[in-house]
Amino acid sequence: MQSLRQPVGPLPPQVYWRRRLVVGIGLLAVILIVVLILVRPGAEQAGASNPDAPAASEPPADEAGAADEPAQPADPANPNACTPDQVQVAAVTDADSYPAEVQPLLSLTLTNTGSTPCVATVGTDVQEYVITSGSDRIWSSTDCQQNPSPAEVTLEPGAPLSTTPFSWQRVRSEPGGACEGERTAAIGGGATYRLTVTIGGLTSEAKPFVLQ
Repeated sequence: MQSLRQPVGPLPPQVYWRRRLVVGIGLLAVILIVVLILVRPGAEQAGASNPDAPAASEPPADEAGAADEPAQPADPANPNACTPDQVQVAAVTDADSYPAEVQPLLSLTLTNTGSTPCVATVGTDVQEYVITSGSDRIWSSTDCQQNPSPAEVTLEPGAPLSTTPFSWQRVRSEPGGACEGERTAAIGGGATYRLTVTIGGLTSEAKPFVLQ
């Protein structure tokens, strides 16, 4: 025990202390190297710096979900709703020319040009009949409309569906104008008019007719 505290030998004590110091430093270096090899703190820190990162072999959650998620319908509330390119709307009059005092009967026809049935919105709340003469707006069914109501109908492929005809009294109307009492009559004598129908955002081509 005495030799551990006080070096014994022919050389001066300082020499033995230096040798012990060198040996101790060498042992400490070996222990440190072994610890670094076993623990590898650099690799652990790299993994711990981003704990939420996905594994390299797995795609991000948002990309994987997008690949598996089915396409949503254009109208989630009504997946069978008709699309604009699936339905044709036509403005209809019961004649091409009307003698004086004869009131034209107006209606519209919807045709499903697709290959499968679809549901169309056809209520009076989404209908408008407009009669023009040149650039002059003569009359609209919405100017004096009362209590419009919603409605839907299933259109079968290739089977035209027509609304119930109603009469135009050959008078003018204005948006927000008075609908009671005397109104200005539309000009006859061979004047040409055009009927255009809009329903559920779909607009027909103009249908010409003549008032005598």
